[in-house]
Amino acid sequence: MIEPVVSPEWVRSNRDRVVLADVRAYLDGRKGADAYARGHLPGAVFADLDADLAAPPTAADGRHPLPDPAHFAERMSALGIGPDDTVIAYDDAGGVMAARLVWMLRALGQDAALLDGGIDAYGEERETDAPERPRAVFPVRPWPADRLASLADATSGDFVVLDARQSERFRGETEPIDPRPGHIPGARNVSCRDNVDPDGRFRPAEALRERFLAAGVADGAQVVSYCGSGVTACHNLLALERAGFAPGRLYPGSWSQYSATDLPAATGD
Repeated sequence: MIEPVVSPEWVRSNRDRVVLADVRAYLDGRKGADAYARGHLPGAVFADLDADLAAPPTAADGRHPLPDPAHFAERMSALGIGPDDTVIAYDDAGGVMAARLVWMLRALGQDAALLDGGIDAYGEERETDAPERPRAVFPVRPWPADRLASLADATSGDFVVLDARQSERFRGETEPIDPRPGHIPGARNVSCRDNVDPDGRFRPAEALRERFLAAGVADGAQVVSYCGSGVTACHNLLALERAGFAPGRLYPGSWSQYSATDLPAATGD
């Protein structure tokens, strides 16, 4: 399997062998589809976070539950992505949104990676027309149980639990989206947005490794990653791979699910 993050230069040299996927998404009311229509990388398809990469939100399951495998297969097929395609996903936020698609595909055993630096790192090339890719046949494959974590797993004490949100949300100083502020007791904060430098490029593997070691992740550790709704948590899972650790588990419900329960919430560092 290819590395979880690839450079723009790698993509250019392998352009005829990969499918580009634009996964821009926003929490401030803007639409990723509108950004895509205004200009995207040549040949890129648009993967909608809410419609393609998540099931409808519920209080029981959170804001971005994993979609049913059959729904995901249908959406990938409609985008022209087949099981043998190598998918390179990008956004304009350091990869924290596009990581969801990359993690989903890699969890199913398919080659996928983030475009390091996102859309701006690739250069000035843009187009506004959607590509005419033929429909593919993406197989229905169940989400692997060993790559997922439940609420019970996240609170069992058997895993190193990492919270990918920004530190002020982890500490409970603010909570703009979910029912309650705070974090899962015992979780450690590794903000995914600090996996990249100010230009949105991933930090070197050794620097990432030091971050995770400082958070209590040792070689062989069983890791659960969560965030607000199971999207940006995928960025930490890809960063773990880049740093040389074993694949961790995604807690899809994340804080949006946990905070809707009556379980205790921790605050502070």
